[in-house]
Amino acid sequence: MAFFMFGPGNLHALSVRLRILGGSATFQYGPFNLCVQRRWKKPVDSARTRLESRTRDHMLDKLMVQLRNLKLALALREVISQQRNGYASLQLLSKWRHEVGLNIEIGAFLKKYPHIFQIYVHPVKRNYCCKITQKMADLIAEEDAVIRENETDIVQRLKKLLMLSVNGTLNMHALWLVRKELGLPDDYRSSMLPKHQHDLYLESPDTLSLVSRNDELAVAKIEEWRKKEYTEKWLAESETRYAFPINFPTGFKIEKGFREKLKNWQRLPYTKPYEKNDSHPIHNVERLEKRIVGILHELLSLTVEKIIPLERLSHFRRVFGMEVNLRELLLKYPGIFYISTKGSAQTVILRESYTKGCLIEPNHVYNVRRKMLDLILSGCRSVGEPESAAWLAEEYAEGSCHELQNNMFQVDTANTILQRETDSDSYIKNHNSEELPHQHFCDSQERSK
Repeated sequence: MAFFMFGPGNLHALSVRLRILGGSATFQYGPFNLCVQRRWKKPVDSARTRLESRTRDHMLDKLMVQLRNLKLALALREVISQQRNGYASLQLLSKWRHEVGLNIEIGAFLKKYPHIFQIYVHPVKRNYCCKITQKMADLIAEEDAVIRENETDIVQRLKKLLMLSVNGTLNMHALWLVRKELGLPDDYRSSMLPKHQHDLYLESPDTLSLVSRNDELAVAKIEEWRKKEYTEKWLAESETRYAFPINFPTGFKIEKGFREKLKNWQRLPYTKPYEKNDSHPIHNVERLEKRIVGILHELLSLTVEKIIPLERLSHFRRVFGMEVNLRELLLKYPGIFYISTKGSAQTVILRESYTKGCLIEPNHVYNVRRKMLDLILSGCRSVGEPESAAWLAEEYAEGSCHELQNNMFQVDTANTILQRETDSDSYIKNHNSEELPHQHFCDSQERSK
Protein backbone atom coordinates (compact mmCIF):
# COMPACT_ATOMS: atom_id res chain seq x y z
CA MET A 1 0.00 0.00 0.00
CA ALA A 2 2.83 2.35 0.88
CA PHE A 3 4.56 1.41 -2.36
CA PHE A 4 1.36 2.27 -4.27
CA MET A 5 1.01 5.66 -2.59
CA PHE A 6 4.67 6.64 -2.82
CA GLY A 7 5.55 5.07 -6.10
CA PRO A 8 7.71 6.93 -8.63
CA GLY A 9 4.68 7.91 -10.79
CA ASN A 10 2.65 9.31 -7.89
CA LEU A 11 5.64 11.16 -6.46
CA HIS A 12 6.25 12.82 -9.82
CA ALA A 13 2.59 13.89 -10.08
CA LEU A 14 2.69 15.18 -6.48
CA SER A 15 5.81 17.24 -7.20
CA VAL A 16 4.20 18.75 -10.31
CA ARG A 17 1.11 19.60 -8.31
CA LEU A 18 3.10 21.25 -5.53
CA ARG A 19 5.12 23.20 -8.07
CA ILE A 20 1.91 24.49 -9.67
CA LEU A 21 0.43 25.43 -6.29
CA GLY A 22 3.60 27.21 -5.24
CA GLY A 23 3.85 29.25 -8.46
CA SER A 24 1.93 32.43 -9.13
CA ALA A 25 0.72 31.41 -12.59
CA THR A 26 -2.94 30.64 -13.18
CA PHE A 27 -3.94 27.07 -13.95
CA GLN A 28 -7.01 25.17 -15.01
CA TYR A 29 -8.90 22.47 -13.17
CA GLY A 30 -7.50 18.99 -13.59
CA PRO A 31 -7.22 15.62 -11.87
CA PHE A 32 -4.51 16.86 -9.48
CA ASN A 33 -5.98 20.22 -8.38
CA LEU A 34 -9.63 19.40 -7.67
CA CYS A 35 -9.30 20.54 -4.08
CA VAL A 36 -8.22 24.02 -5.08
CA GLN A 37 -11.12 26.45 -4.84
CA ARG A 38 -11.52 29.02 -7.59
CA ARG A 39 -13.89 31.99 -7.44
CA TRP A 40 -15.93 32.90 -10.48
CA LYS A 41 -16.79 36.57 -10.96
CA LYS A 42 -20.47 37.22 -11.37
CA PRO A 43 -21.20 39.11 -14.61
CA VAL A 44 -22.00 42.74 -13.93
CA ASP A 45 -25.49 43.82 -15.01
CA SER A 46 -25.69 47.60 -14.94
CA ALA A 47 -26.91 50.43 -17.13
CA ARG A 48 -23.42 50.83 -18.58
CA THR A 49 -23.08 47.19 -19.62
CA ARG A 50 -26.60 47.15 -21.08
CA LEU A 51 -25.81 50.34 -22.97
CA GLU A 52 -22.74 48.73 -24.53
CA SER A 53 -24.50 45.46 -25.40
CA ARG A 54 -27.73 46.97 -26.77
CA THR A 55 -28.88 46.49 -30.36
CA ARG A 56 -27.70 49.54 -32.25
CA ASP A 57 -29.69 51.52 -34.79
CA HIS A 58 -27.13 52.52 -37.41
CA MET A 59 -29.42 55.00 -39.15
CA LEU A 60 -30.03 56.99 -35.97
CA ASP A 61 -26.35 56.80 -35.01
CA LYS A 62 -25.40 58.16 -38.42
CA LEU A 63 -27.93 60.97 -38.00
CA MET A 64 -26.42 61.93 -34.64
CA VAL A 65 -22.93 62.15 -36.17
CA GLN A 66 -24.27 64.47 -38.86
CA LEU A 67 -26.09 66.60 -36.29
CA ARG A 68 -22.89 66.85 -34.26
CA ASN A 69 -21.06 68.31 -37.27
CA LEU A 70 -23.92 70.78 -37.71
CA LYS A 71 -23.70 71.82 -34.05
CA LEU A 72 -19.95 72.39 -34.41
CA ALA A 73 -20.54 74.50 -37.50
CA LEU A 74 -23.19 76.57 -35.69
CA ALA A 75 -20.88 77.02 -32.70
CA LEU A 76 -18.12 78.33 -34.98
CA ARG A 77 -20.66 80.56 -36.67
CA GLU A 78 -21.53 81.99 -33.23
CA VAL A 79 -17.86 82.82 -32.64
CA ILE A 80 -17.57 84.49 -36.04
CA SER A 81 -20.77 86.50 -35.59
CA GLN A 82 -19.48 87.95 -32.32
CA GLN A 83 -16.64 89.68 -34.17
CA ARG A 84 -17.06 93.30 -35.12
CA ASN A 85 -16.69 92.99 -38.90
CA GLY A 86 -18.51 89.68 -39.31
CA TYR A 87 -15.38 87.64 -40.03
CA ALA A 88 -12.62 86.02 -37.99
CA SER A 89 -9.08 85.00 -38.73
CA LEU A 90 -8.15 81.34 -38.75
CA GLN A 91 -5.62 82.04 -36.01
CA LEU A 92 -8.40 83.28 -33.71
CA LEU A 93 -10.67 80.35 -34.56
CA SER A 94 -7.87 77.87 -33.82
CA LYS A 95 -7.67 79.25 -30.28
CA TRP A 96 -11.40 78.69 -29.77
CA ARG A 97 -11.66 75.25 -31.35
CA HIS A 98 -11.26 73.38 -28.07
CA GLU A 99 -13.90 75.57 -26.42
CA VAL A 100 -16.28 74.75 -29.25
CA GLY A 101 -15.49 71.02 -28.99
CA LEU A 102 -13.53 70.59 -32.22
CA ASN A 103 -10.80 67.96 -32.10
CA ILE A 104 -9.29 68.47 -35.56
CA GLU A 105 -7.47 71.39 -37.13
CA ILE A 106 -9.65 74.38 -37.81
CA GLY A 107 -8.57 74.68 -41.43
CA ALA A 108 -9.39 71.06 -42.21
CA PHE A 109 -12.87 71.43 -40.70
CA LEU A 110 -13.66 74.67 -42.54
CA LYS A 111 -12.56 73.27 -45.91
CA LYS A 112 -14.92 70.31 -45.50
CA TYR A 113 -17.98 72.60 -45.63
CA PRO A 114 -17.50 75.34 -48.26
CA HIS A 115 -21.27 75.87 -48.43
CA ILE A 116 -21.16 77.18 -44.84
CA PHE A 117 -17.71 78.74 -44.41
CA GLN A 118 -15.92 80.97 -46.91
CA ILE A 119 -12.13 81.19 -46.55
CA TYR A 120 -10.32 84.10 -48.21
CA VAL A 121 -7.21 86.23 -47.90
CA HIS A 122 -7.76 89.58 -46.22
CA PRO A 123 -6.98 92.38 -48.71
CA VAL A 124 -5.12 94.51 -46.13
CA LYS A 125 -3.81 92.19 -43.41
CA ARG A 126 -2.94 89.45 -45.91
CA ASN A 127 -3.95 86.64 -43.56
CA TYR A 128 -6.51 83.88 -43.97
CA CYS A 129 -9.96 84.79 -42.69
CA CYS A 130 -13.33 83.05 -42.57
CA LYS A 131 -16.91 84.24 -42.80
CA ILE A 132 -20.33 82.68 -43.16
CA THR A 133 -21.68 82.15 -46.66
CA GLN A 134 -24.86 83.83 -47.80
CA LYS A 135 -26.67 80.47 -47.97
CA MET A 136 -26.09 79.76 -44.30
CA ALA A 137 -26.88 83.33 -43.25
CA ASP A 138 -30.21 83.16 -45.09
CA LEU A 139 -31.11 79.85 -43.40
CA ILE A 140 -30.30 81.23 -39.95
CA ALA A 141 -32.47 84.27 -40.62
CA GLU A 142 -35.23 82.00 -41.93
CA GLU A 143 -35.11 79.87 -38.77
CA ASP A 144 -35.40 82.95 -36.57
CA ALA A 145 -38.34 84.22 -38.65
CA VAL A 146 -40.14 80.86 -38.46
CA ILE A 147 -39.71 80.76 -34.67
CA ARG A 148 -41.13 84.29 -34.36
CA GLU A 149 -44.12 83.37 -36.52
CA ASN A 150 -44.94 80.28 -34.45
CA GLU A 151 -44.89 82.08 -31.10
CA THR A 152 -48.42 80.88 -30.25
CA ASP A 153 -47.40 77.24 -30.63
CA ILE A 154 -44.35 77.83 -28.46
CA VAL A 155 -46.50 79.29 -25.68
CA GLN A 156 -48.81 76.26 -25.82
CA ARG A 157 -45.76 74.00 -25.66
CA LEU A 158 -44.55 75.78 -22.54
CA LYS A 159 -48.00 75.54 -20.94
CA LYS A 160 -48.08 71.79 -21.57
CA LEU A 161 -44.64 71.43 -20.00
CA LEU A 162 -45.82 73.33 -16.93
CA MET A 163 -48.90 71.13 -16.75
CA LEU A 164 -46.67 68.05 -16.81
CA SER A 165 -44.74 69.26 -13.77
CA VAL A 166 -45.78 68.38 -10.26
CA ASN A 167 -46.18 71.94 -8.92
CA GLY A 168 -46.82 73.77 -12.19
CA THR A 169 -43.37 75.37 -12.19
CA LEU A 170 -40.18 75.05 -14.22
CA ASN A 171 -36.62 76.08 -13.52
CA MET A 172 -35.45 78.77 -15.93
CA HIS A 173 -31.95 77.30 -16.14
CA ALA A 174 -33.30 73.89 -17.16
CA LEU A 175 -35.54 75.61 -19.70
CA TRP A 176 -32.58 77.53 -21.09
CA LEU A 177 -30.63 74.30 -21.62
CA VAL A 178 -33.36 72.81 -23.83
CA ARG A 179 -34.36 76.00 -25.67
CA LYS A 180 -33.06 74.70 -29.01
CA GLU A 181 -34.88 71.38 -28.58
CA LEU A 182 -38.15 73.20 -27.77
CA GLY A 183 -37.74 75.74 -30.59
CA LEU A 184 -37.46 78.76 -28.28
CA PRO A 185 -35.68 81.95 -29.36
CA ASP A 186 -32.55 82.88 -27.44
CA ASP A 187 -34.19 86.03 -26.08
CA TYR A 188 -37.48 84.37 -25.10
CA ARG A 189 -37.23 85.76 -21.57
CA SER A 190 -37.40 89.38 -22.72
CA SER A 191 -39.25 89.08 -26.04
CA MET A 192 -41.90 86.42 -25.45
CA LEU A 193 -42.73 86.04 -21.76
CA PRO A 194 -43.84 89.69 -21.17
CA LYS A 195 -46.42 89.34 -23.97
CA HIS A 196 -48.10 86.29 -22.39
CA GLN A 197 -48.33 87.16 -18.71
CA HIS A 198 -51.93 85.95 -18.64
CA ASP A 199 -50.64 82.41 -19.37
CA LEU A 200 -47.10 82.36 -17.99
CA TYR A 201 -45.84 84.12 -14.90
CA LEU A 202 -42.20 84.68 -13.97
CA GLU A 203 -42.53 84.07 -10.24
CA SER A 204 -38.87 84.68 -9.47
CA PRO A 205 -35.75 85.21 -11.58
CA ASP A 206 -35.28 81.45 -11.83
CA THR A 207 -38.86 80.04 -11.73
CA LEU A 208 -41.57 80.05 -14.37
CA SER A 209 -45.13 79.35 -13.17
CA LEU A 210 -48.42 78.48 -14.84
CA VAL A 211 -51.24 80.99 -14.33
CA SER A 212 -54.22 78.76 -15.15
CA ARG A 213 -54.61 75.16 -16.27
CA ASN A 214 -56.20 74.50 -19.67
CA ASP A 215 -57.84 71.08 -19.85
CA GLU A 216 -58.10 71.28 -23.64
CA LEU A 217 -54.30 71.09 -23.85
CA ALA A 218 -54.13 68.18 -21.40
CA VAL A 219 -54.17 65.60 -24.19
CA ALA A 220 -51.00 63.61 -24.69
CA LYS A 221 -49.61 62.82 -28.13
CA ILE A 222 -49.91 59.11 -27.38
CA GLU A 223 -53.68 59.52 -26.93
CA GLU A 224 -54.01 60.71 -30.51
CA TRP A 225 -52.10 57.63 -31.70
CA ARG A 226 -54.33 55.31 -29.66
CA LYS A 227 -57.45 56.89 -31.09
CA LYS A 228 -56.10 56.44 -34.61
CA GLU A 229 -55.22 52.80 -33.94
CA TYR A 230 -58.65 52.11 -32.45
CA THR A 231 -60.64 53.71 -35.27
CA GLU A 232 -58.56 52.80 -38.33
CA LYS A 233 -57.25 49.34 -37.47
CA TRP A 234 -60.35 48.18 -35.58
CA LEU A 235 -58.36 46.92 -32.63
CA ALA A 236 -59.94 46.05 -29.30
CA GLU A 237 -60.09 48.75 -26.64
CA SER A 238 -58.15 46.53 -24.22
CA GLU A 239 -55.31 46.34 -26.74
CA THR A 240 -55.01 50.10 -27.34
CA ARG A 241 -56.22 51.81 -24.18
CA TYR A 242 -52.84 51.80 -22.42
CA ALA A 243 -50.59 50.74 -25.29
CA PHE A 244 -47.48 52.42 -26.72
CA PRO A 245 -46.14 52.13 -30.29
CA ILE A 246 -43.31 49.59 -30.34
CA ASN A 247 -40.63 49.68 -33.02
CA PHE A 248 -37.57 47.52 -32.36
CA PRO A 249 -34.31 48.17 -34.23
CA THR A 250 -33.13 45.81 -36.95
CA GLY A 251 -31.42 42.76 -35.49
CA PHE A 252 -33.13 42.95 -32.09
CA LYS A 253 -33.05 39.51 -30.47
CA ILE A 254 -36.39 38.50 -28.94
CA GLU A 255 -35.88 36.05 -26.10
CA LYS A 256 -38.27 33.38 -24.94
CA GLY A 257 -41.24 34.80 -23.03
CA PHE A 258 -40.52 38.38 -24.11
CA ARG A 259 -43.64 38.73 -26.23
CA GLU A 260 -45.91 37.66 -23.39
CA LYS A 261 -44.29 40.12 -20.98
CA LEU A 262 -44.61 42.92 -23.52
CA LYS A 263 -48.28 42.11 -24.11
CA ASN A 264 -49.01 42.19 -20.38
CA TRP A 265 -47.13 45.48 -20.02
CA GLN A 266 -49.12 47.04 -22.87
CA ARG A 267 -52.38 46.21 -21.08
CA LEU A 268 -51.15 47.46 -17.70
CA PRO A 269 -53.17 50.53 -16.57
CA TYR A 270 -51.30 53.60 -15.40
CA THR A 271 -51.84 57.23 -14.47
CA LYS A 272 -51.57 59.32 -17.63
CA PRO A 273 -49.05 62.18 -17.90
CA TYR A 274 -51.43 65.10 -17.38
CA GLU A 275 -53.38 63.37 -14.59
CA LYS A 276 -52.37 64.09 -11.02
CA ASN A 277 -51.80 61.10 -8.76
CA ASP A 278 -51.88 62.93 -5.42
CA SER A 279 -55.25 61.45 -4.42
CA HIS A 280 -54.33 58.01 -5.75
CA PRO A 281 -50.65 57.36 -5.03
CA ILE A 282 -48.97 54.62 -7.04
CA HIS A 283 -47.47 51.75 -5.05
CA ASN A 284 -46.93 49.32 -7.91
CA VAL A 285 -43.43 49.64 -9.37
CA GLU A 286 -44.48 48.62 -12.89
CA ARG A 287 -47.32 51.15 -12.98
CA LEU A 288 -44.97 53.85 -11.71
CA GLU A 289 -42.45 53.02 -14.43
CA LYS A 290 -45.17 53.10 -17.07
CA ARG A 291 -46.28 56.54 -15.89
CA ILE A 292 -42.68 57.79 -16.20
CA VAL A 293 -42.49 56.26 -19.69
CA GLY A 294 -45.63 58.23 -20.59
CA ILE A 295 -44.11 61.48 -19.25
CA LEU A 296 -40.86 60.92 -21.17
CA HIS A 297 -42.83 60.12 -24.31
CA GLU A 298 -44.83 63.33 -24.02
CA LEU A 299 -41.72 65.39 -23.23
CA LEU A 300 -39.95 64.10 -26.33
CA SER A 301 -43.09 64.66 -28.41
CA LEU A 302 -43.06 68.35 -27.44
CA THR A 303 -39.55 68.87 -28.83
CA VAL A 304 -38.93 70.02 -32.39
CA GLU A 305 -36.81 67.06 -33.55
CA LYS A 306 -38.02 64.48 -30.97
CA ILE A 307 -34.47 64.41 -29.61
CA ILE A 308 -33.08 65.53 -26.27
CA PRO A 309 -29.68 64.94 -24.59
CA LEU A 310 -29.83 62.58 -21.63
CA GLU A 311 -27.79 64.92 -19.45
CA ARG A 312 -30.27 67.76 -19.96
CA LEU A 313 -33.18 65.42 -19.50
CA SER A 314 -31.98 64.69 -15.96
CA HIS A 315 -32.71 68.32 -14.97
CA PHE A 316 -36.45 67.51 -15.11
CA ARG A 317 -36.38 64.44 -12.85
CA ARG A 318 -37.74 66.07 -9.72
CA VAL A 319 -39.94 68.59 -11.54
CA PHE A 320 -41.84 65.83 -13.35
CA GLY A 321 -41.71 63.29 -10.51
CA MET A 322 -39.31 60.87 -12.21
CA GLU A 323 -37.28 59.77 -9.20
CA VAL A 324 -35.63 56.82 -10.93
CA ASN A 325 -32.45 56.11 -12.86
CA LEU A 326 -33.51 57.44 -16.25
CA ARG A 327 -30.84 55.64 -18.24
CA GLU A 328 -31.76 52.26 -16.80
CA LEU A 329 -35.45 52.94 -17.43
CA LEU A 330 -34.88 54.01 -21.04
CA LEU A 331 -32.78 50.91 -21.74
CA LYS A 332 -35.61 48.68 -20.50
CA TYR A 333 -37.86 49.86 -23.35
CA PRO A 334 -35.78 49.73 -26.57
CA GLY A 335 -38.91 49.65 -28.73
CA ILE A 336 -39.95 53.14 -27.57
CA PHE A 337 -36.69 54.98 -26.88
CA TYR A 338 -33.20 54.77 -28.29
CA ILE A 339 -30.04 56.07 -26.62
CA SER A 340 -27.35 57.03 -29.11
CA THR A 341 -23.77 57.44 -27.88
CA LYS A 342 -22.60 59.04 -31.11
CA GLY A 343 -21.94 62.73 -31.32
CA SER A 344 -19.86 63.03 -28.08
CA ALA A 345 -23.00 62.77 -25.89
CA GLN A 346 -25.76 60.34 -24.96
CA THR A 347 -28.93 61.41 -26.73
CA VAL A 348 -32.47 60.06 -26.27
CA ILE A 349 -34.50 59.64 -29.47
CA LEU A 350 -38.18 58.80 -29.82
CA ARG A 351 -38.06 55.79 -32.15
CA GLU A 352 -41.59 56.03 -33.56
CA SER A 353 -40.93 59.54 -34.92
CA TYR A 354 -38.13 58.54 -37.31
CA THR A 355 -37.84 56.39 -40.39
CA LYS A 356 -34.65 56.08 -42.45
CA GLY A 357 -33.06 58.92 -40.49
CA CYS A 358 -35.82 61.47 -41.22
CA LEU A 359 -38.71 62.80 -39.15
CA ILE A 360 -42.06 61.30 -40.15
CA GLU A 361 -44.11 64.40 -39.25
CA PRO A 362 -41.84 67.40 -39.92
CA ASN A 363 -42.57 70.92 -38.72
CA HIS A 364 -41.47 74.34 -39.97
CA VAL A 365 -38.44 74.65 -37.69
CA TYR A 366 -37.32 71.13 -38.52
CA ASN A 367 -37.55 71.86 -42.25
CA VAL A 368 -35.18 74.82 -41.93
CA ARG A 369 -32.74 72.84 -39.79
CA ARG A 370 -32.88 70.03 -42.33
CA LYS A 371 -31.78 72.50 -45.01
CA MET A 372 -28.79 73.38 -42.81
CA LEU A 373 -28.02 69.69 -42.45
CA ASP A 374 -28.17 69.33 -46.24
CA LEU A 375 -25.36 71.90 -46.48
CA ILE A 376 -23.32 69.69 -44.17
CA LEU A 377 -24.13 66.60 -46.23
CA SER A 378 -23.26 68.41 -49.48
CA GLY A 379 -19.63 68.71 -48.40
CA CYS A 380 -17.53 70.04 -51.26
CA ARG A 381 -20.04 69.15 -53.97
CA SER A 382 -21.60 71.78 -56.23
CA VAL A 383 -18.93 74.38 -55.44
CA GLY A 384 -18.45 75.95 -58.88
CA GLU A 385 -17.54 79.12 -60.72
CA PRO A 386 -20.64 81.25 -59.86
CA GLU A 387 -19.74 81.26 -56.16
CA SER A 388 -16.11 82.20 -56.89
CA ALA A 389 -17.30 84.96 -59.23
CA ALA A 390 -19.61 86.32 -56.52
CA TRP A 391 -16.74 86.19 -54.05
CA LEU A 392 -14.53 88.19 -56.42
CA ALA A 393 -17.25 90.79 -56.92
CA GLU A 394 -17.75 91.12 -53.16
CA GLU A 395 -14.04 91.49 -52.52
CA TYR A 396 -13.86 94.06 -55.31
CA ALA A 397 -16.60 96.08 -53.59
CA GLU A 398 -14.88 95.92 -50.21
CA GLY A 399 -11.41 97.01 -51.33
CA SER A 400 -8.13 95.85 -52.84
CA CYS A 401 -9.31 97.14 -56.21
CA HIS A 402 -5.92 97.41 -57.87
CA GLU A 403 -4.87 93.89 -57.03
CA LEU A 404 -8.21 92.40 -58.01
CA GLN A 405 -8.09 94.31 -61.29
CA ASN A 406 -4.71 92.77 -62.00
CA ASN A 407 -6.06 89.33 -61.10
CA MET A 408 -9.07 89.83 -63.33
CA PHE A 409 -6.79 91.08 -66.14
CA GLN A 410 -4.65 87.96 -65.76
CA VAL A 411 -7.75 85.79 -65.83
CA ASP A 412 -9.04 87.58 -68.94
CA THR A 413 -5.64 87.24 -70.61
CA ALA A 414 -5.53 83.55 -69.81
CA ASN A 415 -9.04 83.09 -71.13
CA THR A 416 -8.10 84.98 -74.33
CA ILE A 417 -5.05 82.78 -74.86
CA LEU A 418 -7.12 79.65 -74.25
CA GLN A 419 -9.75 80.91 -76.67
CA ARG A 420 -7.13 81.59 -79.34
CA GLU A 421 -5.62 78.16 -78.86
CA THR A 422 -9.07 76.61 -79.09
CA ASP A 423 -9.84 78.58 -82.26
CA SER A 424 -6.52 77.61 -83.85
CA ASP A 425 -7.07 73.96 -82.99
CA SER A 426 -10.53 74.05 -84.45
CA TYR A 427 -9.22 75.78 -87.58
CA ILE A 428 -6.51 73.16 -88.08
CA LYS A 429 -9.00 70.40 -87.50
CA ASN A 430 -11.45 71.84 -90.00
CA HIS A 431 -8.67 72.50 -92.54
CA ASN A 432 -7.44 68.95 -92.24
CA SER A 433 -10.95 67.61 -92.60
CA GLU A 434 -11.37 69.65 -95.77
CA GLU A 435 -8.09 68.32 -97.27
CA LEU A 436 -8.75 64.70 -96.43
CA PRO A 437 -11.24 63.97 -99.26
CA HIS A 438 -8.91 65.55 -101.90
CA GLN A 439 -5.92 63.61 -100.62
CA HIS A 440 -7.95 60.39 -100.59
CA PHE A 441 -9.00 61.03 -104.25
CA CYS A 442 -5.39 61.62 -105.37
CA ASP A 443 -4.22 58.40 -103.73
CA SER A 444 -6.97 56.45 -105.44
CA GLN A 445 -5.98 57.91 -108.84
CA GLU A 446 -2.33 56.93 -108.37
CA ARG A 447 -3.31 53.37 -107.42
CA SER A 448 -5.51 53.05 -110.53
CA LYS A 449 -2.62 54.13 -112.78
